Amino acid sequence: MKARLDHTNGASALTSAVATARKREALELFAPLPRYYDRVAAVLSFGQDPRWRRAMVGAVGAKPGERVLDVVGLDQSPQMLAGARLRLEQDRGLEEHVTLVSGEAERMPFAHGEFDHLTFTYLLCYVDDPPSAMRELARVVRPGGRVASLEFAMPGASLWRALWRAYARVGLPALGRLVSREWAEMGRFLAWSIPDFCERHPIGQIIEMWRGAGIGDVEVKPMSLGAGLVMWGTKYDGSWRFHRESS
Repeated sequence: MKARLDHTNGASALTSAVATARKREALELFAPLPRYYDRVAAVLSFGQDPRWRRAMVGAVGAKPGERVLDVVGLDQSPQMLAGARLRLEQDRGLEEHVTLVSGEAERMPFAHGEFDHLTFTYLLCYVDDPPSAMRELARVVRPGGRVASLEFAMPGASLWRALWRAYARVGLPALGRLVSREWAEMGRFLAWSIPDFCERHPIGQIIEMWRGAGIGDVEVKPMSLGAGLVMWGTKYDGSWRFHRESS
């Protein structure tokens, strides 16, 4: 499932009449982006986004026949879902294995333990209550199933962090502007929202969110000098461990 609000995975679909400012902003930002989402995301991350996603998918280790929430795609944006449907129409082989659903990450229309595994990307900074969202994500995964995520992060080393901030403030909006006004706006949004989320929710706190949701054996893998963060764990089965790798 997508955590980020992207095409076949996603955060949450705003189906109620009462929309928070955070969700309204997310819907407005993503509405014009579906057509070139993957290609532009790869460019803005200097080609790293696809590598990060492969690492996340590899951490799940899904076997043939297992059901993964991500392949059943959930998203809050009607436009992103429409873009995903268009892609599926162009790939008939993929269309047979993917289902798209409109729904909220905090209130998913799925039964307890309905999925063998779950993945989500760039989700937590778009929800109002990250711990509650994590509990809901874990709810729909069977005991022993894997949960994996990809989120933006900030490098820990002072030099790389300074370079990251410079790129985020200047490079992201400038590169986005080469694509469209909407992508320039997305670049400006990411430039402040990523540092804001990282400062409010350090890695240790996010790990505790996962554990509080019933996800154990949590592992963390910083990607590309810490600009991305892949996390994964197992739906609680009685033992918790924490491991940290570097890449």
